[in-house]
This record gives sequence, structure tokens and C-alpha cells, in this order.
Amino acid sequence: MAEQATRAAIEAIWRLESTRLIAALVRIVRDVGFAEDVAQDAIVAALAQWPASGIPDNPGAWLMTTAKRRAIDVFRARARHDQAAARLAHDLAETIDDDPAAGIDHVEDDVLRLMFICCHPALTSEAQTTLTLKLVAGLSTREIARAYLAPEATVAQRVSRAKRTLAEAGAAIEEPSGSERAERLGTVLAVVYLLFNEGYSATEGDDWMRPALCDEAVRLGRILTALMPGDPEVLGLSALMELQSSRLAARADADGEPILLDAQDRTRWDATRIRRGLDALARAEVSVVAAGPDTEPGPYLLQASIAAEHARAASVDDTDWGRIAALYELLGRRTGSPVVELNRAVALGRARGPEAGLALLDQLADLAALRGYHLVPSVRGDLYERLGRGEEAAAEFERAAAMTTNARERALLARRARVARGDAPELGHGRTGPATP
Repeated sequence: MAEQATRAAIEAIWRLESTRLIAALVRIVRDVGFAEDVAQDAIVAALAQWPASGIPDNPGAWLMTTAKRRAIDVFRARARHDQAAARLAHDLAETIDDDPAAGIDHVEDDVLRLMFICCHPALTSEAQTTLTLKLVAGLSTREIARAYLAPEATVAQRVSRAKRTLAEAGAAIEEPSGSERAERLGTVLAVVYLLFNEGYSATEGDDWMRPALCDEAVRLGRILTALMPGDPEVLGLSALMELQSSRLAARADADGEPILLDAQDRTRWDATRIRRGLDALARAEVSVVAAGPDTEPGPYLLQASIAAEHARAASVDDTDWGRIAALYELLGRRTGSPVVELNRAVALGRARGPEAGLALLDQLADLAALRGYHLVPSVRGDLYERLGRGEEAAAEFERAAAMTTNARERALLARRARVARGDAPELGHGRTGPATP
């Protein structure tokens, strides 16, 4: 039992440390694939040693030092054939000293650098995003596949091809600047956004949320706003994440059970993050105006405007659902996203009644991208429930429960099905609220 607990702790440490570990190693060894390999060697060593010796006081530093030593061994083995490798081995050895944390910190942000590296123009936009989610965000292929509504095998192939393409292109392991940075910015923003979404609503596992991922995405967003303080989409994304993350403490109870929007205690929403988000949103709007009358708000700015409507409202009933529906309509025209239309159905159901939401859902029924997406029956069940059509609502909630891979969400949907059918009493925070809280 103790060994199992240690292994679980090691897995949690890897989740926390792997991104920064790989990012720092890329800066040092200047090879993305090799950095990932020696990082994996380090965690294998930890799994072999820590159950017996105990987890060190600074596990991140231990992993870094172990990975560096493994890299040195490899470089020295190549040294007879490659003088450059010999020089790298020498330079790397000098960073290992009596300080176990040596080489962990760097004046620049290693994670952000790695994000820009992974968005190299030799890669397609899909490959850029997929590789960055894998290496930087530490998401599994299944989690990335869910985010893209794509087969898991397809995502795995994208990752392998992207690494091979970077190696074959001899991609410079440097953070780009100037025009190159601007060209890659859109993909970097998309990655940060997907990282935040995975933290806000975990794709799989036993946790409803993964707040550490949200915090990392918010941190990266703040760094980006410092790099590009006048870019409205950078500001819009930062505003969106600040506003959405303000709700994290209110979205689950002490046992980790989900609390949907209707029943959330808004006094637990983080006022500091709301203030930061509204401030970033205001600066983004000023930037759009300053850019000229033909400039339209981008997708992140529109989503931040939606989040701001929730943040400003005292309750669900006080929320301006009509404006939210209008913003989703504009966002849908800008992005063509079926998921945006699904969210618009929720807003219309609030603004004009459940029938309006169901009418839009019927229009989305044949879209291939939404087949197998559990939030479609979840939203439909919520709308049926509000119409008093309990049996139909229960059937939709059961369909959604069978489709989701998140254990907490599955339990919530199953409970909502029982309540809708009248087989269980209303359970307060798990009972009501939009299906996309």
C-alpha cells in the first residue's frame, strides 16, 4: 500500500514538473526529442529509486539533475564522433554542482520559449498545436484527441510526425523574435486556451477540474500580455482565463463533486481575478478601437466579453442572457465552431425559453463534429428538464453519462437522470444549472 501511494505521488510530481523539466532541457540540449527522452529516463529512475529511498525534498531538482547526467552520458558516448556533442557535454557538466537546484531556474521563461519552438513554421498548424499540447501542457494523446474531437490514433501520428519534421528541418531551438514571433502567436494562444480548457473541465479521470493546468495557462497568459501589451487577442485571452478561473473554488464542493452555475456561491468567486480580467478586457477593447473602425473583436475578446457578463451578474437570473446569446452568434460567425453554437443554444434557452434552445440544437443534430460529444445530450437534457419533460431529460442525461470519460461528470449526469425521472430527490448543487457551467 505504501509503495502504491509513493507511485501515485511520483505520478503527481511528474504531472507538475514535466513541462518545466522538458522546457529547461530543450534550452540546454537544443533538441526537442532528446530533451523528452532524457526527461523520461529521469522519471523512470525516480520510479525505481524513490519507493525505497523516499521522495526527495526538491523532486523537480532531482529530476533535472538526473536528466542532465543522462544527457551527459549520451553526449560523451557520441564525443568520439562529434566534437559538438563533446562541447555540449562539457558545458552541461559545469551546470551540475553541489546545489541540487542548479540549472532549474532561468532568467527567461523556458515554458513559453518551448511553446514558440513547437510552433515552428515547418509544421502544419495542427501539428504545432498538437506537439505543444503534448510537450508543454503535458496532456495525453486521449486528452488532446478529445479537445480536437479527433481519433486518438490520429493525434499520436501527428505528434510523431511533428517531432520528426522538426529534427529533419534542423529547427533552431531558440525563441523567435519580431515578425517570426508574430507569425507563431496565433498557435501559441490556441495552445494556452486549450490548456486552460482541459484544466477547467478535465477530459478524463476522477477529477472534475485540474486547477494546476488553469493556473499554468493563466501564468502564461500574463507573460504574453507583458510581451505584447497592446495586442487585443492576447489581452482578450488573458481576460477570459482570469474571469473563468475566478469561479474554480465555487465549481466543486469539499468532496470534489461538481456544482453547476445556478447553485454556485458567487461570494466564493475570486474578486481579484475578476478585477484583473475586467481590466484586461477593458484594455483589449481600447486596443480594438485604436486599431481603427474596420477592426472587429477577435474570438478570445468575444469570449472574454461573455465571461464578463457572468462575472458582473449577481445571479443566473440577473445575467444578460440576451447579450450572451448575441455574442455567441457573433463568435460563431467568426469561428464557424459547432461547439460555439452549442453554447449559444444554452444562452438562447435562458434568454427566450427552452424551446428556442432546442430549436437550435435540432439544427446541429447532423453535424459530424458533434457526434459523440457528450455535452450535446447534456444540454438537451437540461432543456427538456426545464420544460418538465422528465423522461426525455433522463434519457438524454443517461446518453451523456455513457459518452463522457470523466468520472465526476459521469456521476453527476447519472444523478441528474435519476432526479429527472423522479427516482431521487433533488440534490441541491448537482441538480440545476446550464449543462456547460
